[in-house]
Amino acid sequence: MAEEVKKRYSDEELAEFKAIIEQMLAKARAEYDTLRQVIMHNGSNDIEDTSPSFKTVEDDGANQLSKEEASQLAQRQYKFIQNLEAALVRIENKTYGICRETGKLIPKERLRLVPHATLTVEAKEKLAKAGRK
Repeated sequence: MAEEVKKRYSDEELAEFKAIIEQMLAKARAEYDTLRQVIMHNGSNDIEDTSPSFKTVEDDGANQLSKEEASQLAQRQYKFIQNLEAALVRIENKTYGICRETGKLIPKERLRLVPHATLTVEAKEKLAKAGRK
């Protein structure tokens, strides 16, 4: 008798992934909020309140670079949050873990590492190769 090919993850498996994603989402949101505070720098009572009012060019440049880096990190973090939220929607729709290219189940090991994945590794590599041509 041929083994039946699994079409989707069970509700129990989806609940496990949901817990993983919700934990990652909480951490990602906290990191995003921290990055936004760095960017906005809304005058908290830190050491800068007592620092000299003059700044050297190097200090100003380093500060600007820091804000630019924080801005880029915040953008990446926001995209990550959106991807995790989309994964939660797929869980609710019971389409989570299904490769959008092949229709096959994405291995659990991959989903535990990259819970917002929408492609199997093979499909991702195939798309990457097609993009290079």
